Amino acid sequence: MKVLVTGHHGYIGSVMTRVLANAGYEVVGLDTFFYRGCDFGTDGSSVSELQLDVRDVDARHLEGIDAVVHLAALSNDPLGDLHSDWTYDINLKGTLSLARAAKGAGVGRFVFASSCSMYGASSSDELLTEDAQLRPLTPYAESKARAEEGLHGLADQSFSPVYMRNATAYGVSPRLRLDVVLNNLAAWAHTTGTIRLLSDGGSWRPLVHVEDISRATAAILAAPGQVVHDRAFNVGSDDQNVRIRDLAAELKELLDCDVELSDEATADPRSYRVDFTRITTSLPEFACRWNVRSGASQLVEAYSAAGLTYADFVEVGRYTRLAQLKKLVAGAWLDEDLRWME
Repeated sequence: MKVLVTGHHGYIGSVMTRVLANAGYEVVGLDTFFYRGCDFGTDGSSVSELQLDVRDVDARHLEGIDAVVHLAALSNDPLGDLHSDWTYDINLKGTLSLARAAKGAGVGRFVFASSCSMYGASSSDELLTEDAQLRPLTPYAESKARAEEGLHGLADQSFSPVYMRNATAYGVSPRLRLDVVLNNLAAWAHTTGTIRLLSDGGSWRPLVHVEDISRATAAILAAPGQVVHDRAFNVGSDDQNVRIRDLAAELKELLDCDVELSDEATADPRSYRVDFTRITTSLPEFACRWNVRSGASQLVEAYSAAGLTYADFVEVGRYTRLAQLKKLVAGAWLDEDLRWME
């Protein structure tokens, strides 16, 4: 199977290309390369690449492709809060434009990297299944919810979208992100000896390692059509539903660091626990291999080996998506629509 991975040069994508290639897929990468130079170690994977904005893909770019794994997106809430039009243009309009091009090119399966963040805020500690009401609280989460709805409208016997509602990712990647919660807390602990919580730590988050997201994708690509067609799958594991304060406590034990609350710390309204029964029963060959403790240990070992410093983390900004895009816009590398300047 020949698989196009959009956003292959990003945090998840640079892990996924390796996992899919090792699973026997012929992988083609497509990326606009916003994060070129934001490297953490060496990539180790080699795939054919297209430098292209997902908003500009048409059917001719997809000739010979059997499946699309669509990761490319503006990938977190601060980016959406900065300029929500960017998020809707790329995450929603770009996704549906890509999907229509894929359908026109005869691509059979379209695996969409959606997000558990669409559940937004739960009024209780109940575990939310894929049938739970969506309560997106941010432009990022809303863009994912609306993209799922649009993809559902394109589904038919020849075009099969699948929605991976990924838990919050963590873990080491050649394109490391330090703006996701476990990676961020571990970086604070490693570089300063103190974890500083910006919320009261009481909110729930489901977490999942980037390698497990990649392995779940491989399982979805290999699954019979009737198992995955036009279905959503929460991606993660029940034991990785954790409170933010418990993550901090785990790192405190692992690193013997301090934990403190910011003076401005308040309750975070984004709080939800997620049920992962569907993916474990529908795709029994998939199970998460990582957990919070092993992932935190991996991160700390990688930070130590790379000599990660406070300046790398906070001041340089190459591991923070918002800081990198601000830098490219301020330097006139990108225009007001986040397109490369001629």
